[in-house]
Amino acid sequence: MFGMFEFQAHLIFPTHAVSRAGPMPRGAEALNLRTPDGEILSGILIPPDEQPCTTLVLGFGGNAWNGQDVAEYLHEVYPNTTVVAFHYRGYAPSTGSPSAEALIADAPLIFDFASQHVQPKRIIAVGFSIGCGIVAELATKRELDGLILVTPFDSLKAVAQSMYPWIPIGPFFEHEINAAEALAKVRTPVAILAAEQDEIVPQERTAELRERVPNLVYDRTIAGAGHNDIYARSDFHTSMDEAFDRLKS
Repeated sequence: MFGMFEFQAHLIFPTHAVSRAGPMPRGAEALNLRTPDGEILSGILIPPDEQPCTTLVLGFGGNAWNGQDVAEYLHEVYPNTTVVAFHYRGYAPSTGSPSAEALIADAPLIFDFASQHVQPKRIIAVGFSIGCGIVAELATKRELDGLILVTPFDSLKAVAQSMYPWIPIGPFFEHEINAAEALAKVRTPVAILAAEQDEIVPQERTAELRERVPNLVYDRTIAGAGHNDIYARSDFHTSMDEAFDRLKS
C-alpha cells in the first residue's frame, strides 16, 4: 500500500525529471519565501519591458516545469507585465516535498508575497496543466482579476483514472485537486485554452470543468494540438493574447 502512494507521488510530481533553471534573464530578481513549516520556496520576478506596469501575472506550471521556465515563457507572451513564478516545493532549489495539499497551501503564500512585493493594480493567475488546479484553489482564497487555464481538468483523480482505467484509482488516490469544485464557488473571470489532441487530459475532463465555471469569458480549443506541443503553435500564442484581453474587458 505504501509503495502505491510512493509511486503516485513519483508519477504526479516527477522532480527527478525537471530540468534545472539556467542563468536568470537580465533584469530578473530572485525571490525567496519561507513557509510556516520552515521550507524555502524560490522564485523569480521578471520586470516588464515597458513602464509603467500595473498588472502582475502569477504563473503556476505543469508538474515537469521549473518555475523559471514558467516565468520566462509568460514574459515572452506578456512582455509588458510583471511576471512572478515560483519553483514548487520539492522542485530545486525550493525545499520540502511536493504534494497536492502542500502546493495548494503554498499558493496563497506566493500570492501574498508577490502582491506585497509588486503592489500591482491587477493580478492575473495563469495555470498550466496541474497548475490549473492550483490557481483554481487559489481563487477560492484570494481575490484575483482573472484566471487563464491552459490544458485544464476538472479533477486530477479523474484524469488519473482515465490514464489507468483498469486500476480502481479512487480508494488509493492521495493527491486529488478538484478544480471544478473550486471554480464553482467563485465569480472570477476564467479563460480556458485546451488542446484538441490532448493525450494527458481527455476532452471530457475539460468539458466537465467548463460546465462548472460560473464566469467563463473565453474558451478556445487549439486544433491538432497535444498536451505538450500546444506551446509551440502560433494560434496558441494568439489565443493567450485574446484571453488576456478578454479578462481586461
